[in-house]
Amino acid sequence: MPTLLHIDSSPLQSSISRELTREFVNTWKEKNPSGRVIDRDLSVAPAKPIDQTWIGAVYTAEDARTPEQVAHLGNSDALIYELEQADEIVIGVAMHNFSIPAVLKLWIDQIVRRGKTFSYGANGPEGLLKGKKATILVASGGVYEAGTPAGAMNFVEPYLRAILGFLGITEVKFVTAGGAAQVMMGAIDRETFLKPALEQVRSLTA
Repeated sequence: MPTLLHIDSSPLQSSISRELTREFVNTWKEKNPSGRVIDRDLSVAPAKPIDQTWIGAVYTAEDARTPEQVAHLGNSDALIYELEQADEIVIGVAMHNFSIPAVLKLWIDQIVRRGKTFSYGANGPEGLLKGKKATILVASGGVYEAGTPAGAMNFVEPYLRAILGFLGITEVKFVTAGGAAQVMMGAIDRETFLKPALEQVRSLTA
């Protein structure tokens, strides 16, 4: 049974990025009627920030951890388990200050763990989540096309591609709905703005 991990990181239920992920999930379900979707809304249930206790627990041998350390890693363990279960991952991202939302960074900090999602060997780091594929659906107020001066300010795609690749997820696709500020300013209606991005989303799950 195929499993999709669906992650949203925008605090706005009506956001462009959430509309894109909803479309992705719906078309994925049509293609995989017996599939399972794991929903993770980071604005409703944000991951916990890592702290000194978390770091100490991670660097303590599993059989030597105190009950407090085990409990402290509970959130991380749960999030990693969702990743391990998933064949595909779709992440909705509303660009904030040229990068990812804080709640998505908190999630990343919890799931990047040595011995769980990556390891170090003779040849350096190796991702342990191989064989999965990810789709990142991005909404941005401005347009940040690669190769343009504005594109140099887009840190969403290079960062997420790098961190997922570090974990072994190298099949990563991006769909970006750039220029969403036009909708907020009334320069273009929402349906017209979304149409090309939604068509791209549908094509990814066709």
